[in-house]
Amino acid sequence: MTHLWIRAEERPNEKRVGVTPNGVKSLLQAGFDVTIERDTTRAISIESYSGAQVAGTGDWRSAPKEAIIIGLKELPEEITPLHHRHIMFGHAFKDQPDGQKLLERFQTGSGTLYDLEYLTDDTGRRVAAFGYWAGYAGAAVAIKSWAAAQKGNICQPLQTFASAKDLNADVASDLGKKNPNVIIIGANGRVGSGAQDFCAALGASVTCWDIEETAHGGPFPEILDHDIFLNCILANKNTPVFVPKKAKIGPRKLMVIGDIACDPGSFYSPIKVYDCATSWEKPALRVHKDKILDITAIDNLPSLLPRESSEDFAAQLLPHLMMLQEIEKGVWGKACAIFNEYISRTNAAKSQS
Repeated sequence: MTHLWIRAEERPNEKRVGVTPNGVKSLLQAGFDVTIERDTTRAISIESYSGAQVAGTGDWRSAPKEAIIIGLKELPEEITPLHHRHIMFGHAFKDQPDGQKLLERFQTGSGTLYDLEYLTDDTGRRVAAFGYWAGYAGAAVAIKSWAAAQKGNICQPLQTFASAKDLNADVASDLGKKNPNVIIIGANGRVGSGAQDFCAALGASVTCWDIEETAHGGPFPEILDHDIFLNCILANKNTPVFVPKKAKIGPRKLMVIGDIACDPGSFYSPIKVYDCATSWEKPALRVHKDKILDITAIDNLPSLLPRESSEDFAAQLLPHLMMLQEIEKGVWGKACAIFNEYISRTNAAKSQS
């Protein structure tokens, strides 16, 4: 019997969950053994998960060896080896420093990472993603930051919202009668779609770019002619630089960059005016004071709308969780192969150094 263990999210400001009560019901009916940890901040109450075994927060550390641990965001920073199979967003395969530490823990404990970012179908498309809600919430935070910057202020700490309608009303009250013009790069993807929908809800003027508009490799002066730039692409070695380091001191209309992709630690980041993520407590980073240039780069944006984003993501992921009884096949087999390949490459590099 396959045992799926739904862990609590121990990161601050994270109320999402990857499996909903309906998903647990389906898994139980399919013969899975399901355990869910208590999490007092989760957007969906523990009482809703009828039929699942209940464990304490963090009890996954002593879970049966065969249990498959599922979470969303990163594990607490520890040095203990990881013995289990973990399903999560690891952010570990692009040479991120924290990702390297995580992989070392897996290697030491002989565990395996099934990274949700690399859970893809035969066309290379991710089978489950929070992208739409990341785009929606990311646009909201960037526009809130722009509204604050108009008064010389910086965006105040964030909170979760019960619904998209509540989030829209909050940002609209910040804006008043002002409306920014926004350029979105990656507009045709899930993230870009969410960003467009939020901008449309507020009546912001939007320029939509995708690969056709950026294929020439830059420079891109048009970005600087907008109030807000929303970066919605997953960067790789072929991604051009959208905002060079010199842009913050040059002439521009641009006042806010919403780096919704949020990968400042990557060498491939197309935004060179900053190098660290922002947070719920400090949503915006001011990288230039005159003229103001603020960056928003929060890596768990969908948790601004935890219930809606959880329900959407969980519905996408559930059909694949139902296939965990054959974890060596399909999307799970591919994800495991990526993990093993990266570990082998890392070992080879170490042996040559």
